[in-house]
Amino acid sequence: TVQLVESGGGSVQAGGSLRLSCVASGQSYSNYCMGWFRQVPGKQREGVASIYYGTGSTDYTDSVKGRFTISQDNAKMSAYLQMNSLSPEDTAMYYCAASVTYLGNPCSLLPWRYDYWGQGTQVTVSS
Repeated sequence: TVQLVESGGGSVQAGGSLRLSCVASGQSYSNYCMGWFRQVPGKQREGVASIYYGTGSTDYTDSVKGRFTISQDNAKMSAYLQMNSLSPEDTAMYYCAASVTYLGNPCSLLPWRYDYWGQGTQVTVSS
């Protein structure tokens, strides 16, 4: 099994930036997808960004394109999300996830295709 731990959430004013980090521990894999998701109360979990370990290819939901950047550290199972030009609409609990069974190029943004999940980190953007 894989354990994921997120960090880097917090409160920021509109237009600000945050960087989320996610580091995995436990079983190691040589091929996997990593994704960032977000959820607000009463709404479905939404895929934000994904990255494929094999090629580094990325995918983003339309609302964050040009503002968010997902990256990884090839030396370890990890994912990072640089979030710029934040708006109140970005306020949510952000979750890191890893998929070792559904692999794509780019990786999916569908939550059900991910096997392991972190506990989440809250991001709050005030206007």
